[in-house]
Amino acid sequence: MVEVHFEDLDPTGVVHNSRYPLLLEHAFTAYWREQGWHHDPTRSAFEDSVQVVRALELTYHFPVMEPGMVAVRFWLERVGRTGYTYGFKLLSGDGAVVHAEGTRTQVNLDPATLAPAPLSEKVLAAAEPLTREARADRPA
Repeated sequence: MVEVHFEDLDPTGVVHNSRYPLLLEHAFTAYWREQGWHHDPTRSAFEDSVQVVRALELTYHFPVMEPGMVAVRFWLERVGRTGYTYGFKLLSGDGAVVHAEGTRTQVNLDPATLAPAPLSEKVLAAAEPLTREARADRPA
């Protein structure tokens, strides 16, 4: 679950389209922080500390119309050598309404060169519960 704040609403009273990726980011970051990831490589359980978004596909279905909690369900559609692609749904707090869904691809970068770098075994192990087989409506 992630929280929608009043400041996320646009002048028409719905969550502005640009805020949906931020809500997703809150959910993804919460998962990875629970696994031991930290943006500071000296404090992270993983050497894969530089990961960037390569692509984001987002389809909006029904607007979020007020502050409160929404659910983000996500899983890994694909895991490659240097990155992975999430599948996700942003739902009402009770799960009855699909507000948006899509995919997000992330790439792991070598911190010195910023070139794509292989994912570590630790990241792959931490990502295992998110594989398509494990998605079973896992709430964030």
